[in-house]
Amino acid sequence: MKKGIAVYHPGSFTARFMQPRKELDNILKPDFDKFFIVKVEEMYRLVTQEIPASRSTNHSCLFITSGEASIKIGSGLYTIHKNEMLFVPAGQVFSFKSGEVNKGYLCNFHTDILTGKYSTQEPLKAFDFLRVWGNPKVQLDKQTAKFVLHLFKRLLLDYSRNGLNNLEIIQPYLITLLCEVKQLYKPLTGGHQTAAINITHRFKELLFANIRTLHLVTDYASLLNITPNHLNKSVKAVTGKSPAQWISETIVLEAKVLLSQSNLSISEVAEDVGFEDQSYFTRLFKKYEGITPTNFRKKIELS
Repeated sequence: MKKGIAVYHPGSFTARFMQPRKELDNILKPDFDKFFIVKVEEMYRLVTQEIPASRSTNHSCLFITSGEASIKIGSGLYTIHKNEMLFVPAGQVFSFKSGEVNKGYLCNFHTDILTGKYSTQEPLKAFDFLRVWGNPKVQLDKQTAKFVLHLFKRLLLDYSRNGLNNLEIIQPYLITLLCEVKQLYKPLTGGHQTAAINITHRFKELLFANIRTLHLVTDYASLLNITPNHLNKSVKAVTGKSPAQWISETIVLEAKVLLSQSNLSISEVAEDVGFEDQSYFTRLFKKYEGITPTNFRKKIELS
């Protein structure tokens, strides 16, 4: 049985890493697995330990009004300050340390909270920062920061009074907040959408979801209902790298996260990313990192 990065819904996450329960219950309302919003300073002080590499079933949105906050997302470390926002999409790997001094707002929500009366059935298509290939960090200008701050305050006010009983208020305010952020979002692949970019984004999402079991370009081409040649041309045109290289690099990236943020053995890491042959995994890792998984972990431990 694989022992990889744990996936938490909000209830299991708070039970595992936060206490005392009485204080937590004062700020989180019933059904908080679907949605909650809190002040960062109130939530952080209840975190009892460093959060190891984890995944969540929900999206998280962090807005800082003073101080700074740092979160590892995937293999990158992101630090935000006043008027900056950070998004952790559902399913993305994240970790952070406890004890930071800051103020702001944290909003956590399931994708389903965006669907219904005031939204489409596929809301993630409108918000790239909620997708695993998106840019997680957004810098707001002063005017937009004021609008966003007002929306966070309004959401917190209604949530603290009514929980999710006024979903018809919470949903449109949340969508409005995301739309405000969208205006200043800077994508990693430029602003023009083309067929090749759409295929590349879909490929990356499938890659992220299936990297432990699917390692062949033909596998992903089949899922996308296109030929391997079409997939290769599209991805290479957008990213400069072939799908095969993306697959290998994603395997190595997942392994790096496991090596640096878990206690799995090298053989367990190899198994978790889909390799029964540890020696083959070690060769692949060394090809892209220049060092073996064992030496990579030693390097992390010394840093």
